[in-house]
Order: sequence, then structure tokens, then C-alpha cells
Amino acid sequence: MAVDYLYNVSIGNKEIEVMNMDKSTPVFDEIGQISIIVRDIKESIRRYNDRYGIGPWVVLHFSQDNTSEMEVRGKPEPFELYLGLCDSLNVQLELIQPVSKNTTYWEFLEKHGPGLHHMCLNSKEGFSSIVEKLKALGQEDFLLGARDSGDMYFTYIDLIDDIGIIAELCDPPEDFILPAPVWKYPE
Repeated sequence: MAVDYLYNVSIGNKEIEVMNMDKSTPVFDEIGQISIIVRDIKESIRRYNDRYGIGPWVVLHFSQDNTSEMEVRGKPEPFELYLGLCDSLNVQLELIQPVSKNTTYWEFLEKHGPGLHHMCLNSKEGFSSIVEKLKALGQEDFLLGARDSGDMYFTYIDLIDDIGIIAELCDPPEDFILPAPVWKYPE
């Protein structure tokens, strides 16, 4: 019987071959972003940058002024937040400071305090295909929005009971334009 090895896993100085026995196709191809909820975005960014050398950062402001089709648990609901973005450690880090109390970000902060909230998972199959595939598995999105410039859609799917995470899926078109940063650090 021929065995196809998917990849090697390194633990310390040892490698373990991991094989794909059932030939299944992964739903997700890569982790595009790791997102952390914070109380104070500027204080958190200074800590990441100044103590741990993780930076530089840009901070963006999102609200109903620049984001449409905002939904929370299937109901139209505008919300406001600040995002800090940094490309570091071979992934994009995102810090989120919720402003509106009606979001899952605020709920998370109140229930758990600051911490890891979700991972943005990418797939070559595309946004719509993956959302439909996950819905067919019984998974529902609970936060949805669309960035007005470039028609970028995003959604969150609660996969905590299945694989222990909240997954963000997004569909940034090639002409997607982020809003202008409201703050950069270091300046």
C-alpha cells in the first residue's frame, strides 16, 4: 500500500512524518490572521511593540460610516470598533478594541477579558463555497459585514464545539482598499 505523506512536523530537533490516510481535502488552506480582543488598543500596541518587538502597527476605525450590511446574529446591527494590524511572525496579527456594546467582541471581552478571539482561515475554494460548505455541516455565521470600498465581505463561524475556534472567513477582492489609518505605531 502506497502512503502519501502530507508534511513533516518538527518537535524540537525531531521530525515526525504525518500522513493523509483518507485523502481528504482540507477545508482551509492557511491561517491568514490571528485576532485578539483588547480593552485599550493603543496601550496594547505599545506593549506588543515596545516589550516584544512585534510591530509596526496601523490602527483602523470601522463603523457604519465605512462598513455596510453589518449584522449580529442574523439581525441588521451597526457596530463600531478599532483594529490594529501588524504583519509579523509569518501571519497578520489583529488587535480589536470594541466600541459598541452590541457586538460579539464586547461580549467576549466582558465574559473572558482580553484574549484570542478568532483566526481568519483562507481557502482556495473561495469565500462563498466555504461558507456554504460550513453551513451544510450545520455551522452558522453570527457576525457579518461588508467593507464599502471594494466589496469585501467577512463573516464569523463558531467552530468552537468542532475544532475549538471561531473562524473568520473573508473575501477581499483585488481592488480592496482599507480605510485610512487613524494611528500608526511607532509613529
